[in-house]
Amino acid sequence: MSDGCGAPAQTATPADTDTQGQVVLAGKVTGNDGPLGGAYVRLLNDDGDFVGEVQASADGDFRFYAASGEWTVRALHASGSGEASVRTGEPGLYEVPVTVN
Repeated sequence: MSDGCGAPAQTATPADTDTQGQVVLAGKVTGNDGPLGGAYVRLLNDDGDFVGEVQASADGDFRFYAASGEWTVRALHASGSGEASVRTGEPGLYEVPVTVN
């Protein structure tokens, strides 16, 4: 089910998920009071260029499929914003929690 913006529905990605040979960036957007559902989560490459965006699930979960490299994940919510960086290599799951302040 989609949220109306064309983004796929987001769900938690278990650590034991078979990524089928892909690099998967997944995490949860949280704030002072816990998960922040509905946050817009953006993926930026190592030059800071926009690559993609999803809307976090009601539980704050998000997921991106990416290539190996350096990435920034930025979350935007009515209560603030936050970001986290990650370097990926081999295919697999890379957990990227983002805290919004």
